[in-house]
This record gives sequence, structure tokens and C-alpha cells, in this order.
Amino acid sequence: MPEAISEPAAGDTAPGPAPHPRRLVAVLAFCGVVVAVMQTLVVPLLPHVPALTGASPTGASWLVTVTLLTGAICTPVLGRVGDMYGKRRVLLASLGVLVAGSVLCAVSSQIGVLITGRALQGAALAVVPLGISIMRDELAPERVLPSVALMSSTLGIGAAVGLPVAALVVEHYDWHTMFWASAGLGLLDIVLVLLCVPESPPRSRGRFDAVGALGLSAALVSLLLAVTQGGQWGWTSPRTLGLLVLAVVIGLLWGRYELRVTSPMVDLRVSARPAVLLSNLAALLIGFAFYANSLSTAQMVQEPTSTGYGLGASIVVSGLCLLPGGLTMVALSPVSARISAAYGPKTTLALASSILAVGYVVRFFTSHQLWTIVLGATVVAAGTAVAYSALPALVMRAVPVSETGAANGLNTLMRSVGQAFCSAAVAAVLANVTFEAGGRTAPTLHAYLLVFLMAGGAALLALAVTLCLPRQRPAATGSVGRDHRTSLVQEGA
Repeated sequence: MPEAISEPAAGDTAPGPAPHPRRLVAVLAFCGVVVAVMQTLVVPLLPHVPALTGASPTGASWLVTVTLLTGAICTPVLGRVGDMYGKRRVLLASLGVLVAGSVLCAVSSQIGVLITGRALQGAALAVVPLGISIMRDELAPERVLPSVALMSSTLGIGAAVGLPVAALVVEHYDWHTMFWASAGLGLLDIVLVLLCVPESPPRSRGRFDAVGALGLSAALVSLLLAVTQGGQWGWTSPRTLGLLVLAVVIGLLWGRYELRVTSPMVDLRVSARPAVLLSNLAALLIGFAFYANSLSTAQMVQEPTSTGYGLGASIVVSGLCLLPGGLTMVALSPVSARISAAYGPKTTLALASSILAVGYVVRFFTSHQLWTIVLGATVVAAGTAVAYSALPALVMRAVPVSETGAANGLNTLMRSVGQAFCSAAVAAVLANVTFEAGGRTAPTLHAYLLVFLMAGGAALLALAVTLCLPRQRPAATGSVGRDHRTSLVQEGA
């Protein structure tokens, strides 16, 4: 049985006047965009990090890897903490950590300090599932789906907008400027949350499962380290294989422990429900398909013309290629919510997976001109927007209100794991399918086409998984309005 919702703990603020819905949604969505921008902020900077800091290329790569690791760990853990002790206070703490990490990066050029700052920035990824949970608690039922759709899409919107903005800063200003800007945006987020976002009274009963949190963290770190560093260490090296084996062993022991503890970190019985399990698997595949678009587009248009397919574009132009996709995601999130409300999120996710697959068909056959590359990337972004908007609705239909934060945190985690596998796969293909062009080694056009085939295949697998999802009652939106949030306990579909 899922955990019941408890009354607010002593000292918690009692529910006050209902917040202004549009203001609440706008503030939380802005927080999500800022956090998503942080995840991709250093991507345009990576080629220059060794010269700027004296670090090795391997050390520079940790500026991306460490955010993936801390984001993967903190997203489900802080989602659970928010369910138990207050989502708003955990949201504020996450934003505070983001500001601290941004300031660390802004004041130093030492690679160790930069990696520490990026680790703190990555921990703020929990803001997105926490925001979704607050929306479920605070908004009227009819507002939940479109608001959650927008909040979920901020992960893609921020990534698409962040790349060209960061590229402009790197090209025209001191690179520390973007970290000062991110610190300022984080502080603005904190002020807006304090002014516009109330604390949600629903709580999960029980004690925090510290052992479960440590076990999950250890398993994730072992898995993601092996996946992200396997290309450099060698996929058959003892270090890579040892970490993969360790991840499996820890994962099995962790799962056994979670099934026995009274108040688990992750309720595996709920997570094993077909509606939740298949939604999380679809999230992993969608994450893979989405990330291939971001990884390949910027690099492809920057390839020199001597390759026969490259356009020799600048770093700013390559980032701007993703901007139409970001704007498309903003426009489509409410459309996705309307489709989910009318036909159910299962139909929406199936449609999204199909659009993703079509986008990669476009990319496969039209990768020689800038406008067709932008068109294909935008179609992929459209599919991603619809998919990211539908996933939280699927999860919320199948979990109790008291586990919204943890469940959405786990779903967000699966997207991150999919992105990690995509990063490793794309790096392996582009590093090994190469030729000599203009006196340098470069990926062949077939390497990029292979990336598009892999991503399109992931989208088709996501479609197959979606079609296997159980049918759910149209009325079972899984949302709880503010007026009756403390009296209902959803048993799930």
C-alpha cells in the first residue's frame, strides 16, 4: 500500500490564500529553465578549457560528467526529501546550492574548484520534479496538466536556449561572466519563489531512508562513471567492467533492502507497476533520442568544409541552430497538455515518439544545408516537447500524491541516464568512424548518419514501449487540487 499523506508537521505554515496560478507556474517554469541552462552552460567552453585552466582534456570533460552524476543522485533523493519535509524548502535549498556552485566557478580558474562548482550546479536538477510536485499540490485540477507539461519541457527548452547564449558569452566576453550571470539568475529565482510559491502541506509519513539513498547513489555513480568514462578508459578495461559489475551488485542489494524497509527511498512495488515502469523506460529512450540531436547538430555544422559535408560555421551559429527548437518546445507544451486532456497521455507520448522518429528521418536525408539541418533539429525538438510534457502526467496517474516528488524525480533521473548512454554512444561513433580531411581527423558523414539511425531507433523503441502501457481511465488525471489535496490519497491506476 502506498504511504498516506500526513498533516503538516509542527511549525509548518498552514495553507494560506491560494497563490495566483499564472504567477506560480511562471516562477516555477523560470526556475526550471535556469536549471536546465546550467546543465549545458559549459558545452561551448569545453574545447577552450585546457588552454584557460591548464587542465587536461580528460579533466575538462569532468565539467559535464560531474553535473550528470550529482544531478542523477540528487534528483530522486531530493524529490523524496521534498515529499517528506516540504517541497518549497527543498526547492529553495536546491536553488541556493546552484548559486553557491555558480559563484565558485565565477571566482576561480582552477579545474578542481570548477569541477566542485559544477557538481553543486548539477545538484539543482531536482528543481524540476519538485516544481511539478508543487503544481500538483497547489493548482486546481484543470490547470495541472498544462502547467506540468510546461515545467517538464523546461529541461529541453533550457538546453536549447542555453547553448547559443553560452556561445555568445564565450565568444565576446570573459568566460567567468556566464557563471556570474547564472548566480544572479539563481538569486532571482530564490526571491521569486519566496514571494510567489507557498509551502505545500501534504507530507509522506515515515523516516528518511538514508541507507536507501546511499545505496541508490552508489549504484548510480558506478553505472554512470562506467558509461561516461568507458570511451576513455576502454570498454573492456578492468576499471570499466569493475564499475559495471559493482553497479549491478549494489543495485541488487539495494533493491532487496528497499523491499524490506518500512519507508523506502523508492517504493519498488509502486515503481514496478506497468504504468510506472514502462513510463520510466520510455523516459530513458526519449532522453537518448533527444540528446543525440543536441550533441550532433552543433558539432556537425562546425565541421570544416574540407570534410565535404561540414559548413564551417562558428560556435555561435552552431548554437543558434538549436534555438528554433527551443522556441518550438515553448509553443508545443500547452498543445501537448490539451492532447493529453482529450485523449490521454499515452496517446500523447505515442505521437511524440513518432514525431521524434520522423525528425531523424528528415535529419538522415537532409544533412547538407543549414536550413534543412535546422528543420530536422526543430522537428526532433517538437517531438521532445510533446514527450516531456506527457511523461509526468503518466507518472502522476499511477502514484499516490505523497510520492509525487520521488516518482517524478525517478522519471527525470531516467531521462538523465538515457542522455548519459547517448553521450557515450555518440562519442564512440564520432571518434571511431573517421577519415582524414584537410590535414585533420574528422568524423565521416556516415558517422553522423549512424547517430541519427540510433536515435531514430530509440524513438521507435519508445513508441513500442508506449503502446504497451496499460489503458487508464480518462478521468484519472492523477492531479489533486488545492482545495482537497490533504484529503485524497491516490492509489494509482
